[in-house]
Parts: sequence; C-alpha cells; structure tokens
Amino acid sequence: MKKKILVVGGAGYIGSHMVLALQDEGHEVVVFDNLSRGHADAVNGARLVVGDLRAPQELAHCFAGQSFDLVMHFAALAYVGESVVQPDLYYQNNVLGTLNLLAAMRQHGVGKFVFSSTCATYGEPESVPIAEDHSQNPINPYGRSKLMVEQVLRDFGEAYGLQSVGLRYFNAAGCDREGRAGERHEPETHLIPLVLAEALRVKTGGNPAATMLEVYGTDFDTPDGSCVRDYIHVSDLCRAHLLAAERLLSGAVKHDRPAEFYNLANGNGFSVLDVIRTCEAVTGVPIRYRSARRRVGDPAVLVGDASLAGKILGWNAQYGDLSSIVQTAWDWMSRVPVGQTNEGQAHEVEP
Repeated sequence: MKKKILVVGGAGYIGSHMVLALQDEGHEVVVFDNLSRGHADAVNGARLVVGDLRAPQELAHCFAGQSFDLVMHFAALAYVGESVVQPDLYYQNNVLGTLNLLAAMRQHGVGKFVFSSTCATYGEPESVPIAEDHSQNPINPYGRSKLMVEQVLRDFGEAYGLQSVGLRYFNAAGCDREGRAGERHEPETHLIPLVLAEALRVKTGGNPAATMLEVYGTDFDTPDGSCVRDYIHVSDLCRAHLLAAERLLSGAVKHDRPAEFYNLANGNGFSVLDVIRTCEAVTGVPIRYRSARRRVGDPAVLVGDASLAGKILGWNAQYGDLSSIVQTAWDWMSRVPVGQTNEGQAHEVEP
C-alpha cells in the first residue's frame, strides 16, 4: 500500500539511495535536508523542503498541511575526526536536531520512526563479530551522539508510545546498480571512493608515483597488517530500511518493546589492502599508496553480526563479495567524476 514517507537527510549519500528505493516501491516521498552536505539534484524528483533540524520553525513548515505515515532519519553528521574537534556541532545536529524532529512528529501525530544508527556506538570491540548485545562504549562524540539518540528512542517509546527501529550500520559502500545515485562527500573520507579516485586520476593521465592515497597503519595484527572492516552495500542498507518500515507499519513492533535495534553488516571482513587489490582488479589500473601511521582509536578488526536482522526482519546482504560493491562504485565514478552533479533535478525546492 502506498505510504507518504518523510526522508530527513534524503539529499545525502544513503538518503538519496533510500529515496529511490521508496519510489521503486511506489511510496510518495518528501525530503527534508539543509543541503550542507547533500545535493539538491540527488532527490530524484521528490519534493524537497530545505530546512535545518536545529530550527524548529523549519521543521514546522515541513510538517504543516501534510500527514506522514513514517519518518526516516539520515541527517546526522558522521565524520569521526570532526566530531572530536567540534563536538558542539555534533551534539547540536545529531542530538538536539533529532529531539526537534521527534517533537515535530509528536505534534503532528506521527508515531513511527526509522533511525540510522552506527556500529560506532560499540566502541572498541571486545569480541568479533559484533552482535547487538555487545557493550556500547563509544570512543568519540559521533558515536556518543548516536547512542544518546538510541536511549531517547527507548525513553520516548515508553513515555509517548513512539515506535522505532534503529539500524546500526557498519561501513556503507557502493552505489545504485542502475547509476541513478552515487557517493559525493565533500570531503571524501570513505576508503573505496578514495581508492577509486586514485585509480581514476591515474587512468586519466596522472603520474602513479604522485599518489595521495594513504594507508593508515600496516602493522595491525591482521593477515596483511592493514585494518579489517565490514563493507555493506548501500542498496542492502536501503532494503533493510524498507523491511524496518514494513515491520513498523504492519504493527509488528510491540508496545512493550517499542524501540528495536539491529546491526546491518555483511559479516565478511576485508582489509584495506584487500580493497586496494579489488579496486585494481575492477578498474584495471595499478594503484600505489603511501604508508602512514595508525590513526588513534582505529581497531584492528570491525566485523558485524547481522543474524538478528535476518531472523526478525528477514534481511540479508545480497552484495556479499567486495568486487560487486566496488564495481557499482566504479561505474558511478566513471560516469560522474568527483565534483560533477547527477542529471536528475529536484522537483520542488522550498525555503
């Protein structure tokens, strides 16, 4: 059944892919985004309301005169390093902004919420793979801001009847297989697009020896010395959100446990050097890199256990191999080089 869904942060990387997934299912989508890190041309014709979560009057404008069945929230700031040097920005946007959003939902009678959380809420892993019952001791303001919202959702569920599903991502990667959306961060910090940008630079005539690609740490206790991470394709993430929305809208989330949390992970670990070798195989371009010191707080291995999402949501990662994830990212970057925009335009932009 067609629903009207508000996608907060729908002009960003994961949010824009979510807009496509919802439209493919026949839902009506409205996007709320301040465009500070998103792109107006990325919403694929959805109605775009430009506004900031930190401004309650702008949220009121978005909710006025329309009724939403469900809200999905992707509008967090998500740079770990930035959160350490600007924690005020992260607590204002990620925590206060979410509180403002939940207040607007309550005021307008919207009681179903899908929240993008993160594996950063776990902190240093005590065991691998990481399951949902792992202790949550985040080591940076970004992770702490997300954990704060998780607790808010539990409390709001008990006090106000808010029903929510929080999805803890591991490393989002890849792009829409049909090339309708991609990854455009400014600055880019994700490993796969950074490696592919280096491949594109060399492929278009750049000097391989002048590489700017850095590998932070080659002395970890891993098979090749580089750190190991769990990469999950963005389309798999979006499919999990669709299943979470279906669970909420069907009434399967119970009043005695109104806030549910699930890991979204591939379950396979790939090292930084695995990623570089896979990118070389996909692009056909030899890729050089420079070794650099480890970053403070980088665990050797971060791999997630998503079996609970499989059991309850019926979800599993369809992009299980790294090469297929990289291929979708390379197809996008080859067609839309970094700094250029997508062909689609926003249908309507409101102040």
